[in-house]
Amino acid sequence: MMTEAELAPQPLDTATALPAHCYVDPVAVELDRIAVFARSWQLVARADALSGAGDHVVCEIAGVPLLLVRGADGTLRALHNVCRHRAGPLASCDGRGARRFACRYHGWTYALDGRLLSAPEMADAADFDVAKVRLPEAQVGEWHGLVFAALGNVPPLVEVLDGIAERCAAHPLGNYVFANRISYDIACNWKAYVDNFLEGYHLPHVHPELNRLLDYRSYVTETRRWHSLQYSPIEDRATTGIYAGGEALYWYVWPNTMLNMLPGRLQTNRVLPLDAERCRVEFDYYYAADDPTRDALRAADQAFSDTVQHEDIAICEQVQRGLASGSYVAGRLNPRRESGVHHFHEMLRAAYRAQRTASAETGVA
Repeated sequence: MMTEAELAPQPLDTATALPAHCYVDPVAVELDRIAVFARSWQLVARADALSGAGDHVVCEIAGVPLLLVRGADGTLRALHNVCRHRAGPLASCDGRGARRFACRYHGWTYALDGRLLSAPEMADAADFDVAKVRLPEAQVGEWHGLVFAALGNVPPLVEVLDGIAERCAAHPLGNYVFANRISYDIACNWKAYVDNFLEGYHLPHVHPELNRLLDYRSYVTETRRWHSLQYSPIEDRATTGIYAGGEALYWYVWPNTMLNMLPGRLQTNRVLPLDAERCRVEFDYYYAADDPTRDALRAADQAFSDTVQHEDIAICEQVQRGLASGSYVAGRLNPRRESGVHHFHEMLRAAYRAQRTASAETGVA
């Protein structure tokens, strides 16, 4: 656990990074699960995968299996994918057009809205009423073709994402079409990966091609309550031959979602913890439906992105080894270049303080 001093808020001009044990201690995994992921909105699906009645997507938030499903009434729900009988799964993969869900363990069957419809051979169970059994639900919300879900007490999704759509008005979010997903398993703590995303300080040293594409001198970070934005003019189209003029927008949304926008494409990232020193990052690519160069852009864009990603993987894995070495003592942050990292760390400290208070009030560690 973090000490009182480590948990205290820090002003940007004197701030240090998080201590190493936050990135390597198995105890930190459980703390992140209950203090961060169980109390925040998570990007979980694409709306186009849930367009018709019975369309469904399986996912997990903070260890809770969820079944996102579009009901016959058109309502999108995030049902707990845990049978009320003996915890069996109702669905094990995404699908289309389901009429109902039967538990794969004992066959208890549920409607698309979570009501129990039937329970085989339960007629002799005293005081058992099928009509009184219902799957719990998580919160769910849609935003410009993306679906988010949350387990606990969270601020409204519109508040979390406030101002993003307006700032990226030049990008036709409603006109982007999903192309494909690429996933990377990385030998670093999920927070180390987010730290790396949140600053352009490393661009000249880690990303030679990306640094030539962006204008490092004009690279700006802005922070809001629940998200931050890094942006830069695209300095020279000839650098890559891929992107038209404009700007690069890199959004971070608390705690583990990124929205990356370059001319003609949207890329979403989800950073998923696997254990104390491993994470998985899912990259979903979207391109403008009416762009006649979409296929060529997709191939070149993803090749360029993959190069940048492998550069990030290499440095993040090296940083993780340094964090685990026992040598590292939390260093000072660069106020100009690492304000996004500071913003993230302050949100983490606030989440950890809230969890400590809740634990003290309930007497549960």
